[in-house]
Parts: sequence; structure tokens; C-alpha cells
Amino acid sequence: MPYLDDSLVVFTDLDGSLLDHDSYSWQPAQGWLDKLAQHGVPVIITTSKTSAEVSSLQRDLQLSHLPFIAENGAYIHLPASEGPQHQVIGADYQRVREILIQLRQRYDFEFRGFGDVSPQQVADWTGLSLDDAQLAMQREGSEPLMWFGSQPDFAHMEKLLAEEGLALTRGGRFWHVMGREAGKGQAVKWLIEHYRQQRNNPPVSLGLGDGPNDISMLEAVDFAVVIRGKHDQKMPLNKAENNIYRTTLYGPEGWRQGLDHFLSL
Repeated sequence: MPYLDDSLVVFTDLDGSLLDHDSYSWQPAQGWLDKLAQHGVPVIITTSKTSAEVSSLQRDLQLSHLPFIAENGAYIHLPASEGPQHQVIGADYQRVREILIQLRQRYDFEFRGFGDVSPQQVADWTGLSLDDAQLAMQREGSEPLMWFGSQPDFAHMEKLLAEEGLALTRGGRFWHVMGREAGKGQAVKWLIEHYRQQRNNPPVSLGLGDGPNDISMLEAVDFAVVIRGKHDQKMPLNKAENNIYRTTLYGPEGWRQGLDHFLSL
């Protein structure tokens, strides 16, 4: 079991995990956020949200001094004190959009991405305010999609994207298209190595997430909390069962429940 006085690093998804799926509140998790801060445990946001969205949330959560992973691992940010400030993994946003537009024009695929619609439409899809929807549209390396077509067409598009070096991952609300080299798991492994070099010993890592796009993150950490999700997707993990905890509660209540299970004071 991990302990607060270990060389611990916590990686957390946001929507449906640290943040409530509907209200975006993290209040039930605040007690644990305070304890982790008191013990100097980094809480690394690992999310499908954009850098612009995460930067705003980091300030509210008092985590601005820490790295974060955005756009499902397509973007890694480091504070200025820790080296180069950010990097995009795989294709950049312009390239992703170009390929998607070309495929839609050629094969008449039925989807809409954030780059196709207005901020008001993104707000309607997500429940975000108009200002927050505009932050969600400031993308660096991935595109969220609403798919309206058939399953055979979806499989065809997935194959064509792979031929272009892109991959699809399932989030809580959207499909996300990004470079094949990107992903939450790869980004988490990169930051674990970053902390190993900083501390001269491997950190103990704990991850919390609720959706299929969190699986690679949960596979990459030592201890995994699978937060009960408001979806019907399976969450299989190739990990020893005593290193996995599946919560009975949703969102930040489940987040708190997972830390209660794994972390001993």
C-alpha cells in the first residue's frame, strides 16, 4: 500500500473523477487535496481538457506549481522551474483537423468536431459556460468528435485515421482524435521518469479515472482507482487485483473513496 510519506505522485482525470460529471464541483475531494498538499504530494491533472482549461482549474485547485497532462496525453506542461514549458506529442491540431476534413469530404463521414461548430454548440454539448467552452476550443493536439454515422463507417474512419498516424480514444462525452504516439499512459510514463530523475529514486504512483480513455493511465501507475462511471463501458486492467480499487461512488465522492482505501496516514 502507498503512504503519504512515500515518494508519491498522484495522477487524476477530471470530468467524472475529481470533478462531478454534471456540476464540475470538486468539493467532496477538497479534504484529500489539502492533505496531499500538506505532505508535498504532487497531484498531476491528466485530462482530455485543453491547456487553457487546465491552467484556469489549476489556479482554483492551488496546483499551478505542478505539471499537467492535457488533451488525453497529446500535451504535457511543465512549470517554468522544471524545464521546457510544454510539448505536443504526435500531430498538432492543424494536422489533425486537415486529415479529418479530407476524410469527411471524401467519404461523407457523419461527425462534427469542435473545429466545425460555434462556442455555443460546444457549451450545449458539454454543459460548460460560454467562456469555458471557448477555452475548450483552444486546442493543441487533439480534436473531440460527436459521431452521428453508422458503426461500419466508424470502423472505416478509424482504419483510415490509423493509416495517417492518428488514433481514436473514447472519453466521457466524445471520441478524441490525436497522434498515435499520444495517450494518457505514455504521458504518465514520461512524467514518472521525470520525477525519478528529479528525486533519484522511482516514485510510487497512484492514478484515478473513470472512463475508457483513462485505462492507459491506470495501467501505467502502481495503484489504480477506477471511479464508478456514468457510462456502460467496461474498464478492464492488466494489473494485480490488490493494486486496483473500484469505487461504489461517482465523481469526487468516488475520488475521495479511492484515496481513503489506498492511502494510510
